[in-house]
Amino acid sequence: MEVKAQLKKEDGTENISQQEASYSEFKDIFRQYYPRVVRKVWTIVQNKQASEDVAQEVFMKLYHTDWESIEHLPAWLMTTSVHTAYNRIRSEKRHDKRLEKESHYMEQEEASLEENVLRQENITEVQEILHSMSERDRTILLLKYSGFPYRDIADAVGVEVTSIGTLLARAKRRFKNIYASMKGEE
Repeated sequence: MEVKAQLKKEDGTENISQQEASYSEFKDIFRQYYPRVVRKVWTIVQNKQASEDVAQEVFMKLYHTDWESIEHLPAWLMTTSVHTAYNRIRSEKRHDKRLEKESHYMEQEEASLEENVLRQENITEVQEILHSMSERDRTILLLKYSGFPYRDIADAVGVEVTSIGTLLARAKRRFKNIYASMKGEE
């Protein structure tokens, strides 16, 4: 493709600059091949707007290369449009995965926040119930659920080891009754 330009008149002024001629020729190429490029890209992306965007990107690549030295311009345009279309699809897939991960993370964060609030409420309720119980029942429950054996619990409370099972069952029943009455009030 030759750039057809009249460079200088006899008086030294330019009729049409080489850059203007090159731009004019590029516009002609754009008008001639743009529909073909859009159709080719559409067969890959199946979206009119995306096809037009990719076609514009292809022509921007053409404009920024030494397009006048390309031997077979239609083949270059088709090859570049196919590569650009597939790059666009890959890019969109990566973007979708990032959004999916981000939304999943946000859901987990919201769930974690919600779980933390509920856990804190439960801890507060348990503490209130324990404070409303007798010292002996509270000590038995705390030591049992802290992993202490019956012998250590019996020593701490000052009763026989054989009595701990009964005292523990009664303390659990009192805890459940207080919890049920607390939940019934709400």
